[in-house]
Amino acid sequence: MKPFISRTLYGFLNYSIASLLIASPWLFGFSHVTIAAGVLMPLIIGWLQLIMAIFSDNPLGFNKLKVFPMQMQNCVDVLMGSFLLALPWTYAFSGQAFLPHLILGLALLLKGIFAEESPFLTRPHRSLPEGGIGSTDSLEGRLNH
Repeated sequence: MKPFISRTLYGFLNYSIASLLIASPWLFGFSHVTIAAGVLMPLIIGWLQLIMAIFSDNPLGFNKLKVFPMQMQNCVDVLMGSFLLALPWTYAFSGQAFLPHLILGLALLLKGIFAEESPFLTRPHRSLPEGGIGSTDSLEGRLNH
């Protein structure tokens, strides 16, 4: 499947989901649920999303502050979305409020998977050298000396 969320749409979704997460306990009326899960977790995830949106390497990120590459932000989106999806059942408040967590968590998850440069749908081109654990580039210099 091809990614269908452009970089500009991704930046817009960053800011909108972050602001919805920050306002969600009061906007959707679940601020009376447990403080840790009902109020703090959406606030923390929302602020992290906002910080990542500001420092993101997309057209809506601040020009001089483009620090976070898109691939890293996609992975964090998938992790945060998965956590937000499971939150009502993990902290046992699904009977009181689960729909906002479900919708916003699913939005984060889908945004992370279906963005243009997402590592979940796009593979690196075979002509590009890759470093990391499987790379033998660092061993070549040691073996030749």
